[in-house]
Amino acid sequence: MGAAATTRRPGTAQRRAERAERILDAGTELVLRWGYDKTTIDDVARLAGVAKGTIYLHWGSREDLFAALMRRDRAEMIGAVRRRLREDPSTATLPGLFGHLAHEIHRRPLLQAAMVQDSAVLGKLVARKQTSTTTPEMVVPFGEYLATLREHGMVRDDLSVEDHLTVIAAVLHGSLVSLRMMPESLRVSDERAGELIGDTLARAFAADHPPSDAARAACADATREFVDQAYAVARAKLRESLGDDLPPEEGEPS
Repeated sequence: MGAAATTRRPGTAQRRAERAERILDAGTELVLRWGYDKTTIDDVARLAGVAKGTIYLHWGSREDLFAALMRRDRAEMIGAVRRRLREDPSTATLPGLFGHLAHEIHRRPLLQAAMVQDSAVLGKLVARKQTSTTTPEMVVPFGEYLATLREHGMVRDDLSVEDHLTVIAAVLHGSLVSLRMMPESLRVSDERAGELIGDTLARAFAADHPPSDAARAACADATREFVDQAYAVARAKLRESLGDDLPPEEGEPS
């Protein structure tokens, strides 16, 4: 685990968590501005207003710090998708889920860079083929989620899990690459991009017959459960990087 284990006086945990967040904010800003290869621990310490050695109290290396940046961004992204599903229950469908996901990815440049393997941002990490371990862990739950949708007639049953993943990945990644290549005047908003991606997936996966209200309700529950699982995995990965410095979730005591 990257976060250092130390004996702490009462009241120091919150200060450590706040300091870790400040360091992560500085690291994200600098990696996006200069790229990973040109960002040093000294730069991050200077922008965060801490001593260089302080960063090593939280992470053992620059690579550990970068992993924490990515894990925080991923956990926050999935948390935002969860909130959107709660705010608009009608979107608790497979197309709605990935529409929200697309919107959140489009507004998070660090995650975008990771998804398209942008060497200007990731630098030598691209050559190392850094990948998320979160995605493989969610393949089985996603298969179970799809099985529920098939059972209730919410998606085409002639497509395999691999087929669904292939289409979803192509649409999501394709949107990130294509929008980067388009002139600014032709780009749509992040919100609209999410809507279009959701609509595309709805058309690609639509079953032959309209589902019943009971089927819609069952699949809405399955959608929320799948996102809850993804969020739990993302938070667990973030905890590996932050340890006791992990900020509490909304509603948790600090």
